[in-house]
Amino acid sequence: MHKYDVTVTTAASPETVWRLLVDATTWPLWSKVDALDTARSVGLDPGGDDGVGAVRAFRTGRTVTGERLTEKVEPRLLAYEDAFNSSMRNYQARIELEPAPNSGTVIHWHGEYETSWLLRWFMPRYLQKFMQGMAEGLARYAENRESA
Repeated sequence: MHKYDVTVTTAASPETVWRLLVDATTWPLWSKVDALDTARSVGLDPGGDDGVGAVRAFRTGRTVTGERLTEKVEPRLLAYEDAFNSSMRNYQARIELEPAPNSGTVIHWHGEYETSWLLRWFMPRYLQKFMQGMAEGLARYAENRESA
């Protein structure tokens, strides 16, 4: 089992960060994914508050991966698992939001997964860096959103 673990602090409120996380349509605006694939997604909320069981399909380059929401505790926790992904198996991730000591939000994004023996040398370093970029993008976009 491989793991990644990322923690980022933002000046944005937990509520602002939360709204961006639960609305899959915002992910391409702040993350490293190129687009939300609505044709392969299932159960998306038209109001932008995706619930447990929704499958959110994201395209990055030519690759489309699907993540099924498994747990949602507003505005503190969003958990998901792999719905379809050609390079990983048994993928589970959690995004935990905590109020920062003075103000803002601590974003803790962590997960674990299995991969083929061919990818085991490449995937852990790649995914750690990719997820760091996801969390940082979320933090900065949330800050910009609040200051606008």
